[in-house]
Formats: sequence, C-alpha cells, structure tokens
Amino acid sequence: MAALFSTVELPFAEMNALAFVNYTIVIEADSGDYSLSRMGSWAQPFYDALTCAYNKAVLHSLFISGSPILTAGGDFRYTEEGATFSGSAPVHVYQNNVTVLPPDLSARRVPLCFVTGMEKGAHQLTLNLDTGDSYTFARLGYDTDSFADAVEKQIRGLRDESLAAVKEIEPSLPDAKASLISGMVLRGAAAPFSRLSGISESFVSALEGKIAATRAAEYYKAFSGLCDKSRFWIGFRKNEAPTQIEGEAETAAPDPYLLWLIVPSPDGSHCAVEFAEADAATFVYRVTGDFANFAGKLNRALEAIEFKREIIRLSDEELRKPDNAYSYMVLKRSAALQFVRRNFVGRVIHSSPAGWQQKLSELWM
Repeated sequence: MAALFSTVELPFAEMNALAFVNYTIVIEADSGDYSLSRMGSWAQPFYDALTCAYNKAVLHSLFISGSPILTAGGDFRYTEEGATFSGSAPVHVYQNNVTVLPPDLSARRVPLCFVTGMEKGAHQLTLNLDTGDSYTFARLGYDTDSFADAVEKQIRGLRDESLAAVKEIEPSLPDAKASLISGMVLRGAAAPFSRLSGISESFVSALEGKIAATRAAEYYKAFSGLCDKSRFWIGFRKNEAPTQIEGEAETAAPDPYLLWLIVPSPDGSHCAVEFAEADAATFVYRVTGDFANFAGKLNRALEAIEFKREIIRLSDEELRKPDNAYSYMVLKRSAALQFVRRNFVGRVIHSSPAGWQQKLSELWM
C-alpha cells in the first residue's frame, strides 16, 4: 500500500481476517486494522483478488497442493476443544482432507484419517473426529450429495492404502487383524504398542524388524532399556517414491517407510519422539494430562505439518521471519500444533549413544 510519503507492506502471514463491508475492505492484522475505502468500482474486484491470493497462501501453509477433488460453498460449524466456529465459506475436498476457507483464522484442514464417524442429514454432513471435535457442513445446495460421496470415497481410499501397507509389512497377517491395525495407523499416525501387540505379535515383530534396519536401531534398544515397551506408541507410513523428471539428476530414493516412536519417560512426566531417519534429532516434550491424550495430540500436530518437525522447535521470534511465514500461518490455524509447541522442551542430537542418553535423561528430569 503506497501513499505519497509512505509505503506499507502487509504480509499474508500477519493478516488474521478480511472483510468487505459497505464498499470498505477491512484487514485485521497483527499490527492493527487497515481500512481501504473510496475504491469505487474497483472495490469488489480488489477484494475478490485479495481473498483468492490469501486463500492460496493459507492452502500452502496447510501443506495442501494440487487441485481439489470437489469444490463447494456453504455454511460451516465446528467445535474444537469446546470452542465453536461458524460462518460461510468455500469448502474443498482433497485426497486426505476437507478444507474450509473463510478469510480468517477459522480456516481449517480437517484430516480424514482421524474421522471416526459421519452423520448425514437432509442438507448437511457432520464429520466426527477421534478427538471429540466435530465439523458440520450445510447448505451446500446441489453439491450436498456429491460432497458426501467424495468424502466417503477418500476415507475408503485412505483405509485401503493403509491396509496395503500393513499387509506389505506382514503378508501373512489375517485380513481381519490387518483391517483393525490399518484403521489405527492411517496417514502414519502412531498407535499404542500394547494395542498393536494385542492384535498381532507377529506384526509388531515385523515392525521392529523394519526399525532394526534403520539408524534408529540402537536408540530403539536404548529406549527399551529405559521404559517398558508396552508403553511405546509406534507409527509408520509408506513413503512415496520421488517423481523423476527426464533430464534431471537422479535423486536418492527415500526410506521405504516413515517409522517413528513416542516414548514416555519412566515417571510419565515427559516423552521423546524419535524418527528412524538420517540426521533426525530426538524431540522431547513435557506431558500434560493423560499420556494417551497427549500422544493423540502429537499425532494430529505431526500429521498436520506432514511430519516436518522443525516448525515445532522454532522460537516465536524465528516464526515471525519472512522465511517462516507459512509456518507462522499454519500455527495460527492448528490448536494441536500450538499445544505441542507449548510443551516442547528441547532436542537431543545423536552425537554418541552415551552422550545422547545423558542429555535425554537431563531433559526428562
């Protein structure tokens, strides 16, 4: 925004709400409110272009790319941890989520992997998550049935994908047991070791065999000496092979699976998150409340950021830097990510097994 004697640059990351009222465009931002008026016939086109560009930035921050499977518009109402949000906005269905895009901080990516129930009404659809949160979409007009069908199809697809990964790890696993396990580990979510072993000891053994083939093998052994394995949570996800473009240099193939652990400290006051990846540090958190509930929030936070943990450790000052603008935007729109950041204690670098264990013990105290 340029005037004769001053220029103001307002990044999307700092914008918290956009509104168009009485031919005036109002932008609520971290630095204050801005009003753009007396724009004449340019007001509506300007607002439309602004919201379109803003929504693209929001989608990028929520790790959403590609074209939606279905786009609709209507009313939304959702409840998260006792807080209620409602309004009207565009609604998109993607391969693994439903995204609602009001031009403010109530924009949400609803992960289909955590949906445990679906309620269809005459003119609405409600998605219930394992957290107890619910998301209702209504007044979608002629798109109501298509919207419900698209959501169902994507949930089935996620479950089929997870089932295939489970069967690949343990081919001899009976279908009934494989189905139970696949529903617990959708999109790489971690599940309690005790529940997995209760369904199939052979599957857990096969999963441990995968971990034993990674650089995390010795740390898994160390964790097993520090804490009862039955209290571990283990997650995995099949990694996609990188797309090779003709003429480009070949890229190294990723590990076949993303494997990770949530390990509580002996007294249950802290936990460690360990990824079986090269150069991955151990992240340590303070556990508040019930451990299972805390582990569930870790699941949701990590899934929301595509398991890119660096966002969690960035300081508030670092998040305000232009290079981290998208991280700042997703933080504003994810209660689970805010929660785990508040409880982040520190990282332990894998310098040596002895040095690692000493530093871990210090952070767990």
